[in-house]
Amino acid sequence: MKIGIIGASGYTGGELLRLLALHPNVEVSKISSRRFEGKEVWKVHRFLKGFYDLKFCRPEIDNFSDCDLVFTAVPHGEAMVYVPKLIELGIRVVDLSADYRLPEDVYERVYGKKHTGYMEAVFGIPELRRDEIKKAKLVANPGCYSTVAILSLAPLAKLELIENAVLDCKSGITGAGETPSEFTHYPNLHESIVVYRPTDHRHYYEIVQELERFQKDVKIHFTPQVFPGSRGILCNAHVFLRGDLEAEELWKIYGEFYKDCYFIRLQDEVKLIQVRGSNFCDIAIFKGAERVLIVSAIDNMIKGASGQAIQNMNLMLGFEETLGLRIPPLFP
Repeated sequence: MKIGIIGASGYTGGELLRLLALHPNVEVSKISSRRFEGKEVWKVHRFLKGFYDLKFCRPEIDNFSDCDLVFTAVPHGEAMVYVPKLIELGIRVVDLSADYRLPEDVYERVYGKKHTGYMEAVFGIPELRRDEIKKAKLVANPGCYSTVAILSLAPLAKLELIENAVLDCKSGITGAGETPSEFTHYPNLHESIVVYRPTDHRHYYEIVQELERFQKDVKIHFTPQVFPGSRGILCNAHVFLRGDLEAEELWKIYGEFYKDCYFIRLQDEVKLIQVRGSNFCDIAIFKGAERVLIVSAIDNMIKGASGQAIQNMNLMLGFEETLGLRIPPLFP
């Protein structure tokens, strides 16, 4: 199968290339970048020297016409330029931007821009929408915070057990993208944790949207923070339940819900280093007197972006879901 990547010069594009380099069933045949048109891929992503002989092309649809599937790894607002044309050519798409994650009216309100190429997509969390993804022409790859939060709470929402949930999430700085800013400048972040968009982060709307598929009246409060590290998201979900469940019952609920999900690992404790460089989501459950604490962790660049995108690609192309992704986490 021939694969294309529109927007292959950024962090998520680089991770797609790294992970796909050893995938047995696909070949990356086209990659684009306006900034680096004509340049060899390894001169931009130095870590890929020896793996690809590709050069970046312009992000024009004709350059991708022979692809079976294309990843659009471009900024929010740009994917809508390419996606409808790719779909029209019969090319399946996994979009890593936010352009197709939300209904059109919600997207325009949250992102403050007119959607010029809206179409319905499947929200791409394979553990929750596996069958829909297999048939989809367009999959909207979820946000990184959204992924870890939804996976943390879905088993409880499925049983309508959530009275209230408070999500305290901390992310590495790669979540802000590769373009430098005052926010990502090293002296401003070093030895610090920064709260941003404390009550109105864009991923909140994805979290509520997907959890409401299970529990219509779910109440979620979400605060994102950035810590001075490159990768990872740690999510502490403080859940106030409807009724009282013992710890053993909670473990059973999560074990049953994720019994067929290779990339979900239930652990006695969760640390970011346990998932770094992998497509795993680790989850631990702690029962308190008045609340349940669900601690979960992912690598925001992999399960929160490019790894999950490949997981979606595998399902869409009829491959085994874990193909090319059975990579142990990096340690230490």
